[in-house]
Amino acid sequence: MPEFPIEIVAEDLAGMLPVPDPKTFRLIDCREADEWQICRIEGAELIPLSNFAEEAPRKLAGSVDQQLIVYCHHGVRSLHATRWLRQNGFPHARSLRGGIEHWADTMDPEMARY
Repeated sequence: MPEFPIEIVAEDLAGMLPVPDPKTFRLIDCREADEWQICRIEGAELIPLSNFAEEAPRKLAGSVDQQLIVYCHHGVRSLHATRWLRQNGFPHARSLRGGIEHWADTMDPEMARY
């Protein structure tokens, strides 16, 4: 079985939104709560990287076969979270390349920035 690509580009994610049902795929924001308050992609759920290893197994229980798309500000933290997910039994986890900053640049120029 070929490996699932570790990153997804903003254009591909845009084609999947809005999240019609959490059973389809899950959009995970791994930024911190203060960043979440500034802006977020509609349909995302917050699991901060600062306590990702504690929260993700509980919040994502039953999602092993689902596509999980993780994003952060620029794509670095989400890549760490995605690697953690893959190492812990979530083979379909992917990171949004460039994070919410790139998302805002390409998909939602009106989005608040920080």
